[in-house]
Amino acid sequence: MTVVYAIIVLGILIFVHELGHFLLAKMMGVTVEKFSLGFGPKLFSKKVGDTEYLLSALPLGGYVKMFGEAGFIEGGELHHPPETSATEGGEEGTPILRELTEEEKSRSFYHKPVGARIAIVMAGPVFNLLFAWFIFILLCMTGVPTVTTKIGEAITDKPAARAGIKKGDQITAIDGKPINHWEQIAETVTASKGKPLAITIVRENLPHTFTITPEPRTSKNLFGEKVAGYAIGVASAGDVVTEHYSPFQAVIKGSAQTWKVIDLTALSFVKMVQRVVPMDSVGGPIMIAKMAGEQAAAGVANFLAFMALLSINLGVLNLLPVPVLDGGHLLFYFIELIFRRPVPQKFREYAQQIGMALLLGLMVLAFYNDIIRYFVSRQG
Repeated sequence: MTVVYAIIVLGILIFVHELGHFLLAKMMGVTVEKFSLGFGPKLFSKKVGDTEYLLSALPLGGYVKMFGEAGFIEGGELHHPPETSATEGGEEGTPILRELTEEEKSRSFYHKPVGARIAIVMAGPVFNLLFAWFIFILLCMTGVPTVTTKIGEAITDKPAARAGIKKGDQITAIDGKPINHWEQIAETVTASKGKPLAITIVRENLPHTFTITPEPRTSKNLFGEKVAGYAIGVASAGDVVTEHYSPFQAVIKGSAQTWKVIDLTALSFVKMVQRVVPMDSVGGPIMIAKMAGEQAAAGVANFLAFMALLSINLGVLNLLPVPVLDGGHLLFYFIELIFRRPVPQKFREYAQQIGMALLLGLMVLAFYNDIIRYFVSRQG
């Protein structure tokens, strides 16, 4: 079943991504020739209007093929290789290059203003980010598991224990500000920079307030880096409650969570380039399949949250300025926008070859890591 869940997740995310390109292309008056989920041999196809909709054999991607997308610059004019035909004077299978008619230019991708091309290309990653945003809002409305502020341990000889905090106390406010989630405690203590805090707790239904001075500590962040901070020496009891939010609150909470994950994802790519995050942490389809199965088993909410996380990863990844990715195309178009002339075709071809090599290398690394992680390591 893990493979089925992985196909469902990837299928939905790929559909959302390509739908972004498709809808913006239609809005800009570009003819979309093909809309495919998957690569390779087609399993099913149906033509509706100008567009052929395909379901292909390899579910690891998809594409939208637009008229004029494979155009080229020659003599200052943008040309497009039309369908090959022996009746047009050449041998079967030999492309015959001709200049587009005015009617064809009006629906050609490369004849659209650079701003329109930027919007079409950017729409795919943006739709992935918006999809994740929608999921987070939905989850906030249906209920979010939240760790309470109940204390499971007041560590001996630490500031909280010395002040009189005990196991079972529930923190309700810090410096008069209501505290509802455990993560708020850590955020507030860290922000204090070591200044004394008035911490209010409830013990046996009675409120008590203690003045506690956080002490410096060194810990590790998500990337394994040592960071300096402050702590009062308490551990959570691990009690969890489900919180529901109104639509308005859900939009605020969902937006904050979406931005938090986008920021963390972008930072992860930076840390990977800096070699802070080891390359063996990169995962591929096998890792996605395993995680999809685990999250599906944990419940619908976990599965949707995993899908949102993966959607943001896909969106951010595609915005990286690497040729063959959407971000690479955007880089060329922004250069064209600044210098008012297209990037030379030869340069684009070389850059795309380099980009393809990098992408294939990343895919090989991901497969290798998956094999080591789930097969070789277990045998050892």
